[in-house]
Amino acid sequence: MSLKRALHFVFKVGDRAKTATFYRDVLGMRILRHEEFEEGCKASCNGPYDGKWSKTMVGFGAEDDHFVAELTYNYGVGEYRLGNDFLGLTLQSSRAVSNARRLGWPLSEAGEGIYLAEAPGGYHFYLLDKQQPSEDPVQKVSLAVSDLPRSTHYWSSLLGMQVLEKNAEKKTVLLGFANNQCKLELQDIGGTVDHGTAFGRIAFSCPRQQLRDIEAVMKKENQKILTPLVSLDTPGKATVEVVILADPDDHEICFVGDEAFRQLSVMDPDGETLLDNAMAADKSDEWFAKQNKQKATA
Repeated sequence: MSLKRALHFVFKVGDRAKTATFYRDVLGMRILRHEEFEEGCKASCNGPYDGKWSKTMVGFGAEDDHFVAELTYNYGVGEYRLGNDFLGLTLQSSRAVSNARRLGWPLSEAGEGIYLAEAPGGYHFYLLDKQQPSEDPVQKVSLAVSDLPRSTHYWSSLLGMQVLEKNAEKKTVLLGFANNQCKLELQDIGGTVDHGTAFGRIAFSCPRQQLRDIEAVMKKENQKILTPLVSLDTPGKATVEVVILADPDDHEICFVGDEAFRQLSVMDPDGETLLDNAMAADKSDEWFAKQNKQKATA
């Protein structure tokens, strides 16, 4: 079994309240932890912004064995431009389908027993209308690529993912570090990948000692390293080490030391309350309205 594991995908959100409704009430995820920061992240976890921001981890279960979403909210930024880079996240949950119908959240058919739900910000979620499994319901994250053989080589030969499935007709390749983890699907779109300003980041963990090896391979192969190995502090919690890469289409990839990350990602029983309190205390919408201004569109 691979020592690397898929952790989460980072979404930038402009409307925290609507986003929380989607993940909690439609998908049925839980708030695993919530943190507020006064200044930008050294590894640009919140994008290229220096101001106040928050991070909310949401998922169907603990981060030790579930693939989750990291929602980053930059105070003062109300909207991001979506590109064609993120194609969707697929999960199995008839409960999510029934939740969407009950709440009047728009659904469209995307295949037999598959429904497309759009999260605030335009992110696509594909819901398989089958009983939610006892293990992680999140099956795969789909990303666009411009040259499928080149990207497959990068993710398999350089990063060590197994090629699990190829579909020549759909121009897709499915990869993973292990069968019991969320998979990565690459789809050739036959053109340039546009990341917009909403560009996300996919994160994986590995044993701490492998971080320098990963960095060394990328240097040797003349691949992009966005953030060389760096330590990130979270007040009152574990300090983690990360290295941030970019694949041939500039998809951001974070590798984090697994040992410290497991300490950092322990579920916080106060996560729900912390998020709700932060949203209640956020008067930025009111301030912009009083000033007859709109929040920035990134």
